[in-house]
Amino acid sequence: MLGCVLVLLPSAWTHAVAEDRLHGTADVPAADVAVVFGAGLLGERPTPYLARRLDAAAELYRSGRVKVVLVTGDNSRVEYDEPDAMRRYLTQHGVPDDRIVSDYAGFDTWDSCVRARKVFGVDRAVLISQGFHIRRAVALCGAAGIDAYGIGVSDTHDSTWYYGGAREVFAAGKAALDAALKPDPKFLGREETGVSEALAAVAD
Repeated sequence: MLGCVLVLLPSAWTHAVAEDRLHGTADVPAADVAVVFGAGLLGERPTPYLARRLDAAAELYRSGRVKVVLVTGDNSRVEYDEPDAMRRYLTQHGVPDDRIVSDYAGFDTWDSCVRARKVFGVDRAVLISQGFHIRRAVALCGAAGIDAYGIGVSDTHDSTWYYGGAREVFAAGKAALDAALKPDPKFLGREETGVSEALAAVAD
């Protein structure tokens, strides 16, 4: 019983942190930046799960609730480029290219959050992911110094959804360690001005 409690404690932490910070696209607090986390590709196209995240980001942009979209994902191999696939999808759905900023080293949720804060200078954001992941994303970005709100997009409860939900129980343990120890991302790199430049263009 004690072991079960210890396993579930990190998951309880993510739920507690995100409790009052989850919204829908219509009522999420406005922010300059939306952050969309990668969720895999089929060839060079977003998976259906990732497409729904991007649809939510495009809706937020069109409604004026966000001004810039930061897409963060894996480009560790030449033949696998999540951020560029996400950018193409967004431009095809009405988001101007100069309102999209790419993070090519978002290898996991913690890395994406830390890089959004330290590399791209994001201090407040709307995060977009599936419901089973969004609480962990909000908790980790909060630990990284971002005033974060989350949108958990709806999905059919298929095998992928159930796998994602089960995986979160264990991923929450790593998240709690990341929040406590605050390790550097796999690749931090220099500061980038993409977000600030995109926001300056909006102001002009």
